[in-house]
Amino acid sequence: MSRQIPVGSADELAPGQRKLVFVDGRSVVLFNIDGGLYAVENTCPHNGASLASGQLEGRLLRCPAHGLRFDVTTGCMPGKGGLNLATCPIRNVAGTLELTVDDTPASPCHAQLS
Repeated sequence: MSRQIPVGSADELAPGQRKLVFVDGRSVVLFNIDGGLYAVENTCPHNGASLASGQLEGRLLRCPAHGLRFDVTTGCMPGKGGLNLATCPIRNVAGTLELTVDDTPASPCHAQLS
């Protein structure tokens, strides 16, 4: 079962910005890319490194540990195959950012597969 968790005001996440939030002991990075809202688990699937400080190049987020790149909008690496980030649905509801999380701790977000 999934539920919606308020994680802040939409004013806190202007285009080009990111925000790190903690929900039920989970670390999630929120992004506003050209007005689109995206949320990814703050863990690189390669080696568990934090992605919160990774360089954002358009919609590609570079892992600061080993340089792997992930498309924040899909969670996928560019090209075919590769690793995927866990993503969470996020939306703006009357000025409040709401993150959808699963109640299952092992899978806080939904893995996006290409």
